Amino acid sequence: MLQIKNITKRFPGVVALQDISLEIKQGEVLAVIGENGAGKSTLMKILSGVYSEYEGEIKIDQDVVRFASPREAEEAGIAIIHQELNLIPSLSITENIFLGRELLTSWGSLDKKRMRRETAGLLAKLRLMVDPDMPIQDLKVGQQQVVEMAKALLVESKIIIMDEPTSAISDNEVKVLFDIIQDLRNEGKAIIYISHKLEELFHIADSYVVLRDGRMIEHGKMAGMQTDDVIQKMVGRKITLVNRGSNCLQERILLQVKNLYLKRTDKVDSVLLDNINLCLYSGEILGIFGLMGAGRTELMETLFGQHPRHTSGEIYVNDIRRKIRSAADATRSGIALVPEDRKKDGLILGLDVKKNIELTTLKDLESAIGLLDMNKEQDLADLYITNLRIKTSSCSQLAGNLSGGNQQKIVLAKWLATHPTILLLDEPTRGIDIHAKNEIYKLMISLAEKGIGIIMVSSELPEILAVSDRILVMAEGKITAELRTNEVNEADILKAAIPKT
Repeated sequence: MLQIKNITKRFPGVVALQDISLEIKQGEVLAVIGENGAGKSTLMKILSGVYSEYEGEIKIDQDVVRFASPREAEEAGIAIIHQELNLIPSLSITENIFLGRELLTSWGSLDKKRMRRETAGLLAKLRLMVDPDMPIQDLKVGQQQVVEMAKALLVESKIIIMDEPTSAISDNEVKVLFDIIQDLRNEGKAIIYISHKLEELFHIADSYVVLRDGRMIEHGKMAGMQTDDVIQKMVGRKITLVNRGSNCLQERILLQVKNLYLKRTDKVDSVLLDNINLCLYSGEILGIFGLMGAGRTELMETLFGQHPRHTSGEIYVNDIRRKIRSAADATRSGIALVPEDRKKDGLILGLDVKKNIELTTLKDLESAIGLLDMNKEQDLADLYITNLRIKTSSCSQLAGNLSGGNQQKIVLAKWLATHPTILLLDEPTRGIDIHAKNEIYKLMISLAEKGIGIIMVSSELPEILAVSDRILVMAEGKITAELRTNEVNEADILKAAIPKT
């Protein structure tokens, strides 16, 4: 159905792809595997019409094609579900799904009822039970990811590219997605599937291709492959995955939360957080797990002062009660937050690495006359580029041009520069490869060993179990279980995360 022959893509001073050739058959799921920066996204942008200048040849059903735009690729039968959300926040779900392909009545006006009806059908198929008229900005990241899927499913496509489609959705939604993929496969669609969650690939992929540094290293059938084999092919060496166990001595309480409530703004007498009580110890990594809508992100945002008018309860840092009504209050209290959506809330993509790192500490970088001291700026950037091993050609490179793992390290650097005692990490490894994940795990453990208390929200159970000392499970805005990592398994955690009917 699709043939790629000798594709090479060059940027100034960089060969992003070199001599890539592969093919995918009707009804096949092809896993494209590689680290951040391996060339996966570049190849997908060529296939989806974002990049029209390249060397080599693409064939669909034996016909040579070259797309000048994403619209041309879509018309040729290629749809893409983007890792980075491609939605307009102020428009409704229906308006986003039909943007550029609106349905008209016989009078030439927008057929809003039909579009809304079809959107409701798509959302029901994906089991996202929300109002089709709801603005995108009112949805959580995981729900927005489901809307991206609905956009792609609206088009009658021959080839569907799924770029990290499960990076922000729960296990139940992953199962729904896999059922949909099976349906698409039965309809004869070809699917290119990219995911850093390697366990998914063994469930869904028929074949694989490994990219490393812009080159194709290997391809073959998924049957018989093991996780360690895949990792070694990706990085070219063996990686020992971090497993912290349960090491915190629980001697000194850094953070204590008492009777924390967060009211909903759209419903009367309803809450997003319901009587949350927790404590975080010095040097502890506290994992928080829950299904979509459990209130995990809302808890992190509330601890960081993001919903002051709708919050009640008490927060103590080092036994001192703190009124945290803003991000500035939280920072002064020694709290830092690495948000779930790094591109929207963590970075300014149009600024360089140095400027992003220094955003939280501008006062400390001033000279005697009140201007930024260029030497201090450079020293701060160099310190964190070195310590966090941020892969960048220089501190002047735009943050938006770096891989997901390196962007996440910049967000971490920005907040570590404030010297926090409490670090809140909301999905810190979302959308990054196994090697970058491992580096972030090691960084978390080293910070905990220095006495920093860490709260980590994650939708990946293996991650929660690998690096947490204790685990809090949430469902419907409540803490439903407190578990010791070395005493539980995934089934125990999932059981506590399922809302009681």
